[in-house]
Amino acid sequence: MSTLWLQRHAPVVAEPGLCYGATDLEAHADATLAAARRIAPLLPADVLLCSSPLRRCVALAEAIAALRPDLSVMQDARLAEMDFGAWEGRPWADIPREDFDAWTADFADLRAGTHGESVRTFMSRIAESHDEWLAQPRDTLWVTHAGVLRAVSLLRRGIRCPAAAGDWPSGEMPFGGWLVFDNPA
Repeated sequence: MSTLWLQRHAPVVAEPGLCYGATDLEAHADATLAAARRIAPLLPADVLLCSSPLRRCVALAEAIAALRPDLSVMQDARLAEMDFGAWEGRPWADIPREDFDAWTADFADLRAGTHGESVRTFMSRIAESHDEWLAQPRDTLWVTHAGVLRAVSLLRRGIRCPAAAGDWPSGEMPFGGWLVFDNPA
């Protein structure tokens, strides 16, 4: 049996309420180190350490590796957060309601922010990584984003793409926190 750990990056250096899915923001250094210190001693010796290529995740993965010299960081672009297109870098409150409503009305297939990613495309790349993990018997840590944690939660329930916006998990995904899933294979 292997385990998949999914850890969210620390809080980013940005104004609250900002849409920053694919935007490459830094995370607060002190919170990053604190998150690394919490998880590093819990990880098994042979864990595969994978990170989204965005700076806020790479910093956390590197901090974990610095605490655990037996680990090295492998970046995987599939673990990046969803791309929100023209909404990136804007406060969520400034996104026109009709644009947001149009996206949620065709949640699976409409590209977020006009030229961003669709939920179906996002889920497909996360499913590819998840399926790859299921096929191999190795403990793995993904240092990633809230959207990825939510996507994997759906995949674990057998949902490859949510049919409606209301099907997207809405629970809190705390910065620096993690989820753990077992692979019984």
